[in-house]
Amino acid sequence: MLLTIDVGNTNVTLGLFDGERLAHQFRLESARNRTADEYAIFVRQLLELHGIAPTSIHGAIVASVVPTLTDTIVELARRAFGLEALVVGPGMKTGVAVLIDNPREVGADRIVNAVAAHERCAGRVGEGGVPEGVLVVDFGTATTFDVVSPKGEYVGGVICPGVLISADALFTRAAKLPRVEIAKPPRAIGKNTQHAMQSGLFWGYVGLVDGIIGRLRGELAYPARVLATGGLARLIAPATSSIQEVDEDLTLVGLRLLYERNV
Repeated sequence: MLLTIDVGNTNVTLGLFDGERLAHQFRLESARNRTADEYAIFVRQLLELHGIAPTSIHGAIVASVVPTLTDTIVELARRAFGLEALVVGPGMKTGVAVLIDNPREVGADRIVNAVAAHERCAGRVGEGGVPEGVLVVDFGTATTFDVVSPKGEYVGGVICPGVLISADALFTRAAKLPRVEIAKPPRAIGKNTQHAMQSGLFWGYVGLVDGIIGRLRGELAYPARVLATGGLARLIAPATSSIQEVDEDLTLVGLRLLYERNV
């Protein structure tokens, strides 16, 4: 089995692939003060809970946007499985040309998403038989929008505060407002404080997504399919007019593809 590890600002997501099939998926907190030994214990316990032998893990690959955790997670792979994990970064064969001012600035997760999205959508055509690009919306700690050309080139994108960051700012800076669940309210016009806040968070974010996608499409010379991923994709995507597909496992699939291209 292949162990894929996506280290985000909020969670560390682990995926186990049996060939091309994502067989298991686990999440741990991105605790920056946790040691490699502690992570190794947690991961071994998770595998034991699901009846998975550590010796069945033959390879590992890591994408990290938390530099202070990268070495810890690489060491986790050594201690738990005796493996040298591949780390997504400069010099890795991605098959994606990064066409921005400084390619080293692009987060590893965004490149991984671009690889998976292009693989998923390559060859599709839009109106008039014009090849489609892909726009990837990743609902993570930050929400990112990434543009991939029909040729599989990473063109650039947008970064904005994630839904939970926006909500936390509202909860902490407005003394009289309570914490509410991020959920679709019964109607846009809130009849109480809870529904009014949910309306602002939910419909405000739907409007943000559709507005940014509209502007990105307006700057492209080709049609682009819109693919969403990340923890809140299933909640937000159905209410938008622009998101066409949701794949919550996109980053893990991209890691599998990159492993296959680099071993």
